Amino acid sequence: MYTGTAVFDVLLPGDSRSLKAKRSYVRPIVAALRRFEVSAAEVGDVDLHGRAQIAVALVASEAQHVGEVLDACERLVAGRPEIELLSVRRRLHGEDD
Repeated sequence: MYTGTAVFDVLLPGDSRSLKAKRSYVRPIVAALRRFEVSAAEVGDVDLHGRAQIAVALVASEAQHVGEVLDACERLVAGRPEIELLSVRRRLHGEDD
């Protein structure tokens, strides 16, 4: 059994000056990530209007599958034209960890 996590640090557009505007950018990204059958949520920078941290987590029987799903999630976030992906922190944990 393997677990994988990824945390995406994103810069939101300049017009996200309120938490309501911020949610209008974050919610569709989280919903799109969940289509990969991962757990996804905004996990950090919740009080900052121009930044967000979005995390995904999954469990699978093979490390390769975890890597492929995290790669797909990263491509999705990086491909969103309305945001800028600043960094990604990924972790993979196996049975021996």
